[in-house]
Amino acid sequence: MAKNQEKKKLELWGRATDATVITIALTLGLFAFAPFWAAYLWASCTYYQCSITTGPIVDFFNVVQNFQDEIVSSTNGGLIEMIGAGVYKIFTDVVLADREALCVYLCWLVYNFAMYLYFPVRKIGLGQSTPAGHVLKYRINGLYVWIATHVVYIAGSVLSNEAYGLDYICVHWGGFLVATNIVGLALSLFVYMKAHIAPSHPEDRKFSGSKIYDYCMGIELNPRIGQWFDFKLVFNGRPGIVAWTLINFSFGAAQYKQLGYVTNAMVLLNILHAIYVVDFFYFEDWYLRTIDIAHDHFGYYLAWGDCVWLPFTYTLQSFYIFRNPVDLSTPYFILILSIGLVGYYIFRNANNQKDIVRKTNGRCLIFGKPPTFIRAEYRTADGKPHKSILLTCGFWGLSRHFNYVGDLLMCFAFGASCASFDFIPFYYLFYMTVLLVHRISRDNDRCRLKYGVYWDEYCRRVPYKLIPYVY
Repeated sequence: MAKNQEKKKLELWGRATDATVITIALTLGLFAFAPFWAAYLWASCTYYQCSITTGPIVDFFNVVQNFQDEIVSSTNGGLIEMIGAGVYKIFTDVVLADREALCVYLCWLVYNFAMYLYFPVRKIGLGQSTPAGHVLKYRINGLYVWIATHVVYIAGSVLSNEAYGLDYICVHWGGFLVATNIVGLALSLFVYMKAHIAPSHPEDRKFSGSKIYDYCMGIELNPRIGQWFDFKLVFNGRPGIVAWTLINFSFGAAQYKQLGYVTNAMVLLNILHAIYVVDFFYFEDWYLRTIDIAHDHFGYYLAWGDCVWLPFTYTLQSFYIFRNPVDLSTPYFILILSIGLVGYYIFRNANNQKDIVRKTNGRCLIFGKPPTFIRAEYRTADGKPHKSILLTCGFWGLSRHFNYVGDLLMCFAFGASCASFDFIPFYYLFYMTVLLVHRISRDNDRCRLKYGVYWDEYCRRVPYKLIPYVY
């Protein structure tokens, strides 16, 4: 009985401790499919005007058919030679073709590591208490680093006489795809080995009994080197999100070279993405209390995802507008900008409402009125009692995750900036919808275990999970 209770406490934090056969199979599928999908999206935009259903899929099946024909007509020796020649061709044409991109990306990582560790900080942030009771400190300087990096990128292009042009990232985008995959896979292996050999906080680790699942979903909650270098915050917040707006800017510069001007669709997308990114860094200490930092363990899912998935899928709309330039009418521009700003207002104010109520212990106003809330109690896995507030008014009285409504409105505005109903412009919206609905489910299960009867009362007062009267 005590063992089951302890297991339930552990489930409040991070990923599952048990991995079923189905879970392992799905995880293995994710491990195999994600790099292929990222490369497929890149190839679709690079060679087929960002169409995923015409050229690339047809050519893919043609290659498969040709490969099958070769197998049928080859002897064993001929087949081995054919496979060897194919591997060598891929290695020379793809991996070695843009070694400069790998060198630049490695320099980019070193730059971000140094900036995180040594650049001036706005404040020292505190994370949530871990299951073992650790309250970790973080250097909050992301906004300063973001500003400095964009200044350096522009100044470097000017001082190099366009040897490294503003469109440099766009020009070498395929090379960076290879480079980020190499680093992402190497990082995933490194943190897996580190978790076994030199864990930062051994008592905060989780093992499932499956090496595949542990490698993909992570073992350590907060792997670190030294006092300050935190893998989760650094890799998600710096190389990936700092690069987000740089990548957009580079595609805009490439469009200027191509057309002689930048379309207002590209301008609109850059504005909307920049608002989202700057908000992330301005409220960086708030991010320390989100699922990514407080609950997700650091394995392939986050390590490879931060290196490859984030920069190559979150920026697809700028790639699309570069390959399919369009000028928006003024009314349409204003409409989409307004939708994006309304989404941002909901997203930011919803999160601020929760923060201010908890910081003031309820002594504040929400929409001009004293807030209503539930005072909840819970225990962490170390057995220590804690208190919290479950807000039942403002945006949090409309649904349990109304902040996600703002997120999704912004995602819609990102896609609508492309003025097309193709798949790629709205891919990010589809992806975020699935991700956020899954997070709602995870959060509901975790909070029910964490708060017990308090959560049941909260669900009674706020019955809707996302959209009032719908879901």
